[in-house]
Amino acid sequence: MARSSDSQRREVERCSFCAKSRRQVESLIAGPPGIFVCNECVTLCNSILVAEKSGGQNKLGGLSLATLPNPAELKKVLDDHVVGQEHAKRVLCVAVHNHYKRLLQQKDDDGVELEKSNIMLIGPTGSGKTLLARTLADFLHVPFAIGDATTLTEAGYVGEDVENLLLKLLQAADFDLQRAEMGIIFVDEIDKIHRTGSNVSITRDVSGEGVQQSLLKMLEGTVANVPPQGGRKHPEQPYIQFNTRNVLFVVGGAFVGVEDFIRTRLGQTTMRITSRNDKAGATAGHIDWHDPEDLHARNRLRALVEPEDLIKFGMIPEFIGRLPVVSTLDELDEEMLLNVLTEPRNSITKQFRKLFRMQNHELEFTREGLIELARQAIRRKSGARGLRSLVEKIMLDTQFELPSIKDPRRYLVDEEVVKGSRKLAENWREIAPPQVGEGTAAA
Repeated sequence: MARSSDSQRREVERCSFCAKSRRQVESLIAGPPGIFVCNECVTLCNSILVAEKSGGQNKLGGLSLATLPNPAELKKVLDDHVVGQEHAKRVLCVAVHNHYKRLLQQKDDDGVELEKSNIMLIGPTGSGKTLLARTLADFLHVPFAIGDATTLTEAGYVGEDVENLLLKLLQAADFDLQRAEMGIIFVDEIDKIHRTGSNVSITRDVSGEGVQQSLLKMLEGTVANVPPQGGRKHPEQPYIQFNTRNVLFVVGGAFVGVEDFIRTRLGQTTMRITSRNDKAGATAGHIDWHDPEDLHARNRLRALVEPEDLIKFGMIPEFIGRLPVVSTLDELDEEMLLNVLTEPRNSITKQFRKLFRMQNHELEFTREGLIELARQAIRRKSGARGLRSLVEKIMLDTQFELPSIKDPRRYLVDEEVVKGSRKLAENWREIAPPQVGEGTAAA
């Protein structure tokens, strides 16, 4: 009788997850009283754990090997936002694609482990270094944080600890640690932490070589202690254990003067240099490297940078070794700045046209006005970043009065307005209302 009762009890035992009975599965594992799990649910849970451990799609916002954009698709996105810089775009797209392909790979038995390749972008201010990294992060929907190397100091000194970079990434990921550990950190002004001199000094170089030393382990991959509230570390406060092994670091800097070290290494003052953008068979002629006004010569010379030039500049060899992917960006000339003003999806002229349309007004830029804007930005040596400040200055008075103007107007930004000899608020004409029968129905 007891055996019959025990047999009936075993027949009604079911998996607590999928509700399948013992007869419907191969095996049923007993847990606490009344709790069971079948072999099928165990297999499913194990596959989920394996996917998460190998960088599954849950951590990367739905990305998988099948949906990861290829380098050509990534470059197409960059082309919509950044003008020129073809070589830098290719380098960055390949590096970012390979990085996330590494995180999404399924483990195999060939014993080959892919290592991450951090990236260094070298280019003058306003050439698009930050915009390139931010655009890719936004497109891939991965956490992105920007840090300024000039605010960092060695641990224990006034300034920010390098761990604050990881805190910014955590904040960008809404404190989702798993997502943050697969994000992108862009460290700007990295050239400002170069060694202040080659001579041994009594005082420590806490904001130069000291910061480079502090960043070494983070770039390579380590478990860092991140203060959840930021600021300096205290022995008694709790820390967030942040693993940087899968964080992609992109660093950028202008490296003003690195061309001098390149000249010294090459040992010549003049040389025939062919740009990487020149077509096959095209010649660049003889270029005087000492001519400070020759923008194209500076661009071509900068493209020849080698690690030894950066070491002479003041970067330590260990730091350069952890940034294997190096690309240079060109200084923008007048033609490129004209394209920056008009071509990108979020160009400055399109943004201000939209602002004016929101008040039922129109805004036009003449080609002569655009050329003058580009020339002023070149004189300021501020690159594309300086264009916004120039346009903002021109628009200030007009935008102050714009909301109170009821009759639609068309404002014209021409050469005189850009030079300041005429105010934009005075350079307008009324927009005639559409006539009935000319393609517009009567109200």
